[in-house]
Amino acid sequence: MDMITLAGALADKGLLPGAKPTEVPGLAPVVSELFGYGLYFLVLAGAGSTGFGVYKLATADKSRNGGGSEPFKWMGGGVLAIMLAGTLITILNGIAA
Repeated sequence: MDMITLAGALADKGLLPGAKPTEVPGLAPVVSELFGYGLYFLVLAGAGSTGFGVYKLATADKSRNGGGSEPFKWMGGGVLAIMLAGTLITILNGIAA
């Protein structure tokens, strides 16, 4: 229940989209709201991971023995999280419409 309160507070401050997530038929209102905000949190986490990967790439040791693939792992994971959450949001909105 605390997560729903936190999600509502973040939505009021403009950190999450202002629209209320579309309710999925057959789910309890609390579960539907928590799942919808959870997907938006996943998008924010993916954006943060991608940004961190870009930062690590900019500050990485460019010599031959530096860990060159680590920034790309961060960026790839972040982009994958954004794509997964965006796909799930689209599917759920299509089901609920």
